[in-house]
Amino acid sequence: MGEVVAGVAIFACLAGAALVSLMVYERFPAHHRQDDTSAVVRLAANLFVVMSSLVLGLMINSAKSSFETIDHNVHTFATELILLDRSLRQYGPETGAARASLTAYLQRLVDAASDTQRTPTVANRLSELLLNQVGDQLTALNPPEARHAATLQVAQQQLQKVIEQRWVLVEQSDGTIPVPLIALLVAWLMLIFASFGFRAPRNGTIVATFLISGALAAAAIYLILDMDTPFSGPIQVSQAPLQRALAELTE
Repeated sequence: MGEVVAGVAIFACLAGAALVSLMVYERFPAHHRQDDTSAVVRLAANLFVVMSSLVLGLMINSAKSSFETIDHNVHTFATELILLDRSLRQYGPETGAARASLTAYLQRLVDAASDTQRTPTVANRLSELLLNQVGDQLTALNPPEARHAATLQVAQQQLQKVIEQRWVLVEQSDGTIPVPLIALLVAWLMLIFASFGFRAPRNGTIVATFLISGALAAAAIYLILDMDTPFSGPIQVSQAPLQRALAELTE
């Protein structure tokens, strides 16, 4: 929801800057409407066109890198859950309660995935309690022989990795693009759009061009911000690894 509000606000700023410049140009004093003044305004706008392009490229690269890292971590998280379940199965039927808690935890993760939650796969408090319950159930086991003791130790180590990976995903869910950078980029784009309206003809085609251009620029920034928060919005990390892991645990 935050990315949508930001996108709408950016569109209003860009389209508004162009339209206001278009409407007030005729009210400028005559010496402010000379060709030399227009040339300087456009030169300044061209400078910020280059700077905005560089910042947009950096933002896309940062969002893409963050998205790919989290996607890789989700795959690793699902793999660790499967390996933990395999160790519990290897121990024997005594781990049935722990496996049931682990399956319930994973089922909750899969069911919780939705567009309205920023961290559906990892951040729920009840999910954390289910993982802690698995740990308590493993601690309560009394291995009858060395083989079981070794398997239990491996399972506890794998559970620790699962918990660590979960917190890694929680910490990565908020995005990496700083708000001041976005605000600065929007300010530059407003200057560029305002220069578009400087000495532009006042007709419907120009107004429609400004509105469409502002909408497309705002949509591009919205998608970048959405990619930077990969647990919400239309661009999300795939839940398929967790779904496959759940199928493995319940077969």
